[in-house]
Amino acid sequence: AENMILSKKTSAHVMTSVEVDFESIEQLRIENRESFKSTEGFSLTYLPFISRATVESLREFPVVNSSFDLERGKFKLHEDINLGVAVDLNQEGLLVGTIKNTDSYNLVGVARKISDLSLLLRSGKYDLNDVTGSTFTISNNGSFNSYLTSPIINQPNVAILSAESIKKRAVVIESPDGSDSIAIRHMGLLSLTWDHRVFDGSTALLFLNAIKDKLEKSNWKKELH
Repeated sequence: AENMILSKKTSAHVMTSVEVDFESIEQLRIENRESFKSTEGFSLTYLPFISRATVESLREFPVVNSSFDLERGKFKLHEDINLGVAVDLNQEGLLVGTIKNTDSYNLVGVARKISDLSLLLRSGKYDLNDVTGSTFTISNNGSFNSYLTSPIINQPNVAILSAESIKKRAVVIESPDGSDSIAIRHMGLLSLTWDHRVFDGSTALLFLNAIKDKLEKSNWKKELH
């Protein structure tokens, strides 16, 4: 509770969001649902895709992967990308576990690390190294059917991403010839809470749109296999 209040008092919280078309990822999940679970022992969710796209975007916008301490006059761009993943402990609390050097893993590797980390934290057998050292955090609120969330920044990070629920929605699709049609697509929001002391809205939106672009256009099939 003290950390949450301290974060709100410390950082200039601003929330920005974008809408993402997850249809291609959903179709890939359907195609590989049984084989993936049979091989890995857990289901392929959206979170590993979002995590991978986020990590790649953090490389492009290193200021989002930084820490800032105004009182000590310290600002640091982190060379390592250590992704913090918020894990719900069956409604008995929330812990942010850390995947060190997340950019060294491919899609399947990230999925394994998220699964292992969630099991570890819920077992209570973690140590301090498992819950410290994150440079950027993702909160998977969509697993609880959220629409839009404004999460509190995990200090000393300067931003936190909330992955919202992904639902079928009727959307307008523009074809290559410029004509429009209405289609049913799996759509979802990504919301970013960021520290306005460290960067501005243009950076926040460019970063979010980089994640969106990667989620919608990357060759995930190649990375999955």
